[in-house]
Amino acid sequence: MIRSVRQLFPIVFLASIATLSAMEIIAHRGASADAPENTLAAFQLAWEQESDAIELDIHASKDGRIVTIHDPTTKRTASAKGKVVETPLTTLQKLDAGSWKGAKWKGEKIPTLEEVLATLPAGKRVFIEIKCGPEVLQELARVITASRCKPEQLDIIGFGYETMKQAKVALPKHKVFWITTPAKNSKGMKPGVEELIEKARAAGLDGLDLDYRFAIDKEFVSAVHKANMKLYVWTVDSPEVARRLRDAGVDGITTNRPGFLRAELSPAP
Repeated sequence: MIRSVRQLFPIVFLASIATLSAMEIIAHRGASADAPENTLAAFQLAWEQESDAIELDIHASKDGRIVTIHDPTTKRTASAKGKVVETPLTTLQKLDAGSWKGAKWKGEKIPTLEEVLATLPAGKRVFIEIKCGPEVLQELARVITASRCKPEQLDIIGFGYETMKQAKVALPKHKVFWITTPAKNSKGMKPGVEELIEKARAAGLDGLDLDYRFAIDKEFVSAVHKANMKLYVWTVDSPEVARRLRDAGVDGITTNRPGFLRAELSPAP
């Protein structure tokens, strides 16, 4: 009788499972390939697709409430003209944030961060991306405290270097990661890993959240880990890219397709 791969190579099989579980799969704006981004429906679907964490974007409304939406305006995802920061929460929550994705999603709303955190399952995490500036930090701290989520469940991320620096001061119990993307010049993709590490260290941050187009390999990841920092990568929908990053040792990848990548990266039975 032919034995299974699991029987013939148990150590290799178990090692592959460990490698997979070590790299978190983070649902980008929820399961946004299948449901309208940054809505409760997208976040719920992400949990159903066995995501380890979700990533979401935040802006502040006119009355200072934090809502989950990517763009500074409601035009793309809610078919309404206007800036989020100039619109009261009551008006924002009357908008349809689902129909643009398909008729089945009609009526999905723009949720507050409070509403999202209230649905966070035990053992799961949220990466909160600040899309505005440091003016949101006081309200963010209030919402986080009121949520009663554990600090290790809520990480803060953002492109704004100074905002991330201030976020670490305002929320010292939470991990804060700087998001950045490479700039191509005559010498290749910059900045290099050492410069990235030094900038993160100077701001007192806990690691980096990088565009997958950086030249990330085992040596790159090792340098970040040796600096006692974590490395996350966005936005990865390709199984080939995901496998390369997994093998390099990154701590997690953000993807629009969490269920699909989970299946692609799982060891064959």
